[in-house]
Amino acid sequence: MSKKKTPLFSHETLEKNIGLMIIASIVVVIFAGLVQIVPLFFQHSTTTPAPGIKPYDSLSLIGRDLYIREGCVGCHSQQIRMLRAEVQRYGPYSVAGESVYDHPFLWGSKRTGPDLTRVGARYSDEWHRIHLRNPRDVVPESNMPGYPWLAERTVDGSDVQDRMKALRFVGVPYTDAEIDAAPQALVGKTEEDAMVAYLQGLGVAMRNAQLEEDAKARETAAGGK
Repeated sequence: MSKKKTPLFSHETLEKNIGLMIIASIVVVIFAGLVQIVPLFFQHSTTTPAPGIKPYDSLSLIGRDLYIREGCVGCHSQQIRMLRAEVQRYGPYSVAGESVYDHPFLWGSKRTGPDLTRVGARYSDEWHRIHLRNPRDVVPESNMPGYPWLAERTVDGSDVQDRMKALRFVGVPYTDAEIDAAPQALVGKTEEDAMVAYLQGLGVAMRNAQLEEDAKARETAAGGK
């Protein structure tokens, strides 16, 4: 009686050949990832800026890079989830259109400190400066380290134009005029100035857009009476 031949690509073959199992697993993961990721490049909600969202100016852009350099993203998320507790504490939940110009995005996943998505304009510039130099001067229970050296270092704007050109290449609509004016806007600025500028801009555009929408809605309602 002849022995039954096992098909080349059967499940039994995969289970007995670890090399084929690894290759097949990689193919499945790649395919599944593409199925999830590729459609996002064509969805209006993920490719169109949310109301009020504009590219970072040169000082805020440098501040964002400093935020990454100093590891702030390791303790602060920038993604408010659609949970009542989060919305009540931090404000309206995050939408994809807010991160259109973020390369890379800084959503984060760890909250040793609070989420910073809507922190812009909630505190004064001076509060942020004190907080960056010694957090416990304004939040006694804080375990955040201080960053006093930011106030002592002048911003290096030598490559800011190259950064903006690189971002324009991936879709951020910087104009030639904005790129040309970028180095001058950084003259005399400290790294602390840049960090504060970045933090003070977080969530402000969305907040202002919502206030304008609410005002228009009230005017419409008042006019219909």
